[in-house]
Amino acid sequence: MIVLIKAKKIEITTQLITRIGIALALATVLKVFRLYHFPQGGSVTLGSMVPILIIAFMYGPLVGFLTGFLYGIITLFMDPYILHPVQVLFDYPLPFLALGLAGFFNQNKLLGTSVAIFGRFICHFISGVAFFGSFAPEGMSPIVYSLFVNGLLVGVEGIICLVIIKFLPIDRIVKATNKNYLA
Repeated sequence: MIVLIKAKKIEITTQLITRIGIALALATVLKVFRLYHFPQGGSVTLGSMVPILIIAFMYGPLVGFLTGFLYGIITLFMDPYILHPVQVLFDYPLPFLALGLAGFFNQNKLLGTSVAIFGRFICHFISGVAFFGSFAPEGMSPIVYSLFVNGLLVGVEGIICLVIIKFLPIDRIVKATNKNYLA
């Protein structure tokens, strides 16, 4: 991922590293404030995805992908629920890496947030079907179970993030802190 960032001529400055670190710290703290924690892992938080989304809006998708990936690794260390090595990829680094998709929609923050959250949902959905289907109630298919559980989990978290993004003056915050803003 760092190679892609270098290939795109994105300068990795001390300021960028610091901002990524601050976003990761904020996201990690927000993740601690859970509204609900599912027994098989996953939780609804008070907008823990928002700092990663803001980094994606500020610096574009590649830096957003990197920040999301790092957050997925932090989440893996803080709250692991491991059934299989491939499941780890689809429940930790990949879904949070998908939050970087928001960087493609810098001019429409709500659309970018929605696309990023949908990308996260797809990763969790695949993991749910492939690895958590055995938790489905008798007679319920793994697809329906994963759709329900992950739709509820990511959907509620997504709505919280959309509301925060809607009312947070992101453009003003970014312009005040970054002369190289992409907008």
